[in-house]
Amino acid sequence: MAVFTSSTLATLHSPETARILPLFHRIFSGDHAVPLGVCQSTYLTACSRKLSTCLSIQWSHLPCRSGSRSVMCKAVEQGSRERFNGTMYDGVYGPWTIEPSDIREVILYRSGLVTVATSFVLAASAAFIPEDVHFGGFLKQNIDFLYFTGAGGLGLSLLLIHIYVAPIKRFLQALWALGVFGSVVTFLNLAKPLDEGLVQYVIDNPVAIWFVGPLFAALTGLVFKEGLCYGKLEAGVLTFIIPGLLLGHLTGLMEDGAKLSLLALWMALFVVFAGRKFQQPIKDDIGDKSIFIFNDLSEEEKKTLLQKLEEKTDG
Repeated sequence: MAVFTSSTLATLHSPETARILPLFHRIFSGDHAVPLGVCQSTYLTACSRKLSTCLSIQWSHLPCRSGSRSVMCKAVEQGSRERFNGTMYDGVYGPWTIEPSDIREVILYRSGLVTVATSFVLAASAAFIPEDVHFGGFLKQNIDFLYFTGAGGLGLSLLLIHIYVAPIKRFLQALWALGVFGSVVTFLNLAKPLDEGLVQYVIDNPVAIWFVGPLFAALTGLVFKEGLCYGKLEAGVLTFIIPGLLLGHLTGLMEDGAKLSLLALWMALFVVFAGRKFQQPIKDDIGDKSIFIFNDLSEEEKKTLLQKLEEKTDG
């Protein structure tokens, strides 16, 4: 807890402060604590009415927990938007900072995308490398391993992806799970009895797209989100190429030459897409952290926070 001066402690016994202390305690100590925006606006606004000495107090490393997320109130003053050792960003529901855990999540999210892109490009390369080339044979022998490795990378990215609307995130994760399940079932019950690999079976039997398709639908949703949020041309084009190629194969309306052309374009754009992710600031993949913190609050805590923000705005 913060260390108060003796003059400040004396003022905390006033009747005005008696109504503030329970909320103040709730902000900084309980499991139902509220985020940094309320830490600032509630305590400092209340103190400014009677306890003028509180305005000069600084707090250091005061934990504010919200659900599974944890943020730190890092030594801030009234009206300040700068941390002593970093940057504080203004969010919709209050200021927030980038923590080491946020950086780890973003790195893992991007690593998952790189895994998907690398696995896909290697697997798809088998379609362009002659069979008598040793590397081409190696790829074809391990193409199912590359497929499931890419699926694992996609699952990791979908687990860590930051989407403000939680049902959309859960929907993409459900598509991924359905696609993985369909892939396993197709391999065990259809491809393996014929002594074929999963990928080769889907190539030979376009109807199998129905079973593996949800996995690629989840991938399409991810690249669509990236294109929509960051205006990335390659992500926007991939949003149409991925379902277009799969539907062309499923319906039989697309010739092999056209499918190979789309596949090559998919490979090239996927490399650009994955590579450019590491050129973005970490903050971009985090988004507005205050929104995620707000969404984790209970309804009562949300009402309290919104009320305090309104009071701060009116004041």
